[in-house]
Amino acid sequence: MNTTTRAAVLHGREDVRVEDVIPRPLAPGEVRIAIEAALTCGTDLKVFKRGYHAKMIVPPALFGHELAGVISEVASDVSEWRVGERVVVANSAPCGACFYCQQGQENLCDDLLFLNGAYAESIVVPQRLVQKNLLRLDYQTSFRDAALVEPLACVVQGIEDCGLRAGQRILVIGSGPIGLMFVRLASHLGCVAGIVGRGERRLQVAKRLGADRVIEAAEDPDPVKAVQAEDLWPFDVVVEAVGKPETWESAVKLVRKGGRVNFFGGCPAGTSVPLDTGLIHYSNLTLVASFHHTPRTIRRALGFIERGVIRAADFVDGECPLGRLPELFQSMAAGNRAVKTFIRVRE
Repeated sequence: MNTTTRAAVLHGREDVRVEDVIPRPLAPGEVRIAIEAALTCGTDLKVFKRGYHAKMIVPPALFGHELAGVISEVASDVSEWRVGERVVVANSAPCGACFYCQQGQENLCDDLLFLNGAYAESIVVPQRLVQKNLLRLDYQTSFRDAALVEPLACVVQGIEDCGLRAGQRILVIGSGPIGLMFVRLASHLGCVAGIVGRGERRLQVAKRLGADRVIEAAEDPDPVKAVQAEDLWPFDVVVEAVGKPETWESAVKLVRKGGRVNFFGGCPAGTSVPLDTGLIHYSNLTLVASFHHTPRTIRRALGFIERGVIRAADFVDGECPLGRLPELFQSMAAGNRAVKTFIRVRE
């Protein structure tokens, strides 16, 4: 393949460039996808700010990981996929052979193979991802909706780790895309959901997605004070979806005795959190932390999308051409309050 294609390349800290790249030939077992939808993600913003991610991406590297599209090419040995099929692909695939995979904890696989390159006209999907995490879409499923599969699968993992069930009262700390997805799934599952976060627009979305109570924390950054001022019901489950040590600490103070806390948001490397051991012990708290997804939660997430439980219209509130992606990420780093942005990869 001699023609070039446009793609975003991460070169380092706050340095992403849209470049002409030469698509590589397919290796055995691989397919190429013409990307129809790519979405921004909080993880990509963290990577942009830090310039790398130890597990996911080391620059210079193709950038972005939420996508859906159409198969445009298949390797000669691939028989189960056809050119023209509408698909979504996850951003990783487990090895299936290590200790953790054998325990059914594929999200902790010792050899997770990651896929980056969503902000581009096309992407090559390695054999392992083709085999484990490439999924066909129903004909009526939009590409924008399907591109939400990866972050939603992480939320599904978090919901399962919480053991969430109908009738429980859940508080979500954080009104970003992940927090909003937790609210939507909790409401769908029959829970009473509260959310504390910032941004009037995001909190209005939370109400639309089923939040029974929304708490604006802009004036007082301490979610404990903001929630206690509302005199709400005790929470069976508290989910921290911000990724800051101080909110991890706050989450433990907001759950009821015998309740469960999910430290879902990943904090900066090297940080630590002081926890009240007396509170944890005598309140009989269960503390969990959710990471990533598994092939099963990827499929469950697509099921929620194809049943209309999760829709891009509720989460994607902006659009940007690929050529302006560097500017978009600069504005996101400066505090742009968009929930998610659709990246138009072809002009």
